[in-house]
Amino acid sequence: EVQLVESGGGLVQAGGSLRLSCAASGFTFDNYNIGWFRQAPGKKREGVSSISSRDGTTYYTNSVKGRFTISRDNAKNTVYLQMNSLKPEDTAVYICAATTGLPPTVVTASPMPRALYDYWGQGTQVTVSA
Repeated sequence: EVQLVESGGGLVQAGGSLRLSCAASGFTFDNYNIGWFRQAPGKKREGVSSISSRDGTTYYTNSVKGRFTISRDNAKNTVYLQMNSLKPEDTAVYICAATTGLPPTVVTASPMPRALYDYWGQGTQVTVSA
């Protein structure tokens, strides 16, 4: 059974940090590109960051560049999203997703190709207070 399980969310003050984890199982993790999306109440799901399986190429949406860092540990089947200098507008449910068979240029395109992701987690809530 394919599973993506997010953890690490919580309540933090503006300017604080959180590290999200996405633990994968049920598929060959090394072959999959991983993306982080977020969805705030009343808003569309937005692509935040992605990392390619093939060469580790990364992508960040403009609003998080310089503040968020995505990384992966293939030995642990886990992708991380380090979030620093958090802002109230970062408040959302953060969801990781996996896709395979795509070149890095597609995985790291802007906007992130949400429809091409095969597997999705349930999400973890991040709340940033002012």
